[in-house]
Amino acid sequence: MTPKPAGPPDGGWGWVVAAAAFAVNGLSYGLLRSLGLALPDLAEHFDRSAQDTAWVSALALAVQQAASPVGSALSTRWGARPVVMVGGVLTSLGFVFSAFARSLLHLYLGLGVLAGSGWALVFAPALGTLSRYFSRRRVLAVGLALTGNGASSLLLAPALQLLLDNFGWRGALLLLGAITLHLTPCGALLRPLALPGDPLGPPRSPLAALGLGLFTRRAFLVFAVGTALVGGGYFVPYVHLAPHALDRGLGGYGAVLVVAVAAVGDAGARLLCGWLADQGWVPLPRLLAMFGALTGLGLLAVGLVPVVGNEESWGGPLLAAAGAYGLSAGSYAPLVFGVLPGLVGIGGVVQATGLVMMLMSLGGLLGPPLSGFLRDETGDFTASFLVCGSFILSGSFIYVGLPSALPSCRPASHPGTAPPERGELLPDPQVALLPPGGPHSTLDTTC
Repeated sequence: MTPKPAGPPDGGWGWVVAAAAFAVNGLSYGLLRSLGLALPDLAEHFDRSAQDTAWVSALALAVQQAASPVGSALSTRWGARPVVMVGGVLTSLGFVFSAFARSLLHLYLGLGVLAGSGWALVFAPALGTLSRYFSRRRVLAVGLALTGNGASSLLLAPALQLLLDNFGWRGALLLLGAITLHLTPCGALLRPLALPGDPLGPPRSPLAALGLGLFTRRAFLVFAVGTALVGGGYFVPYVHLAPHALDRGLGGYGAVLVVAVAAVGDAGARLLCGWLADQGWVPLPRLLAMFGALTGLGLLAVGLVPVVGNEESWGGPLLAAAGAYGLSAGSYAPLVFGVLPGLVGIGGVVQATGLVMMLMSLGGLLGPPLSGFLRDETGDFTASFLVCGSFILSGSFIYVGLPSALPSCRPASHPGTAPPERGELLPDPQVALLPPGGPHSTLDTTC
């Protein structure tokens, strides 16, 4: 048998896995964000309202996120490579079947259920596998993979509009089915990696395969509650930032500029924060709480921006607030997944990634509808952004309960740490925390 490596290789084939995860993110979330361009054509063809057609993309997002633990469980049992490859085939079939739809119900089943189920099988296993390949550069690698969302949006949005103009929505969906089939070779690049700390065999029960036992760990439970609250406000700007800019008096191009500034800041911050987090200057839970709080404050600032004078205005204050939000939200994204190996150990990171996606979906399904309800009741999005920003601030406050989120009064000496494959933030036996001076030295104590 091939001996297990001492730890994650922190490079090598891991960069190929990072490129595969980049493409997986782009062909899932990036394509899902661009799919809204086809909704007006669907509404016109089927003579239905915008609300009815919006359920196509909403259902796909809900299925993709809520079923992510299933993808994690299957990859834990059979490995990430076959699961992601099957997910790519399902996603492609969903688009192909939808190209021949005769009613919105067919689109709900094709794009919403079938393609959404395929996406659920690709994202969590790909990102979880990437985390297993890195230790010292883990957050940077995750940040690089997550930029696939923004890069794909910039490329696929104009490409999809070109396909709609030249081939109609049926031809566009058919060609998108061919594009999403590239998820299958991305899955083939996810080479299995055996590490110390991995379970000796596959889970024996469905609950164990889903990783629900992780909720019995205090640190992961704190993280789960905080993440669900953050999800309640995190996705609101994805849906309502452009309408909010229009409500503030900006013209159509001004609103597009606001969204573009937020997107560029988001993409750049994912890489910059990944590099910063990997330097080890600040513990990851502390960075998570800090950038989560800054994201909430950014949303509050977006909501409090005053109305501009006329449509010709560039909307400087709103651009600044949107840029600040994009930078903080982009910094938060890689930390959510980068902190998981320290909380659950490298052996449970794939299952934990799927659970995180499910938790974000719970908040994501609440936030945009609540934001729309507050807009209908108050006449603008001010209350929407203030309430959703408060959700993020509340979740960030809960993150303070994570290990190392707050400075401690330990001595300045650096104790031995648990192996990273076990989870450096998990409680360790006292014998594993002996200082470098040896067993006769004074052990660390907390206040």
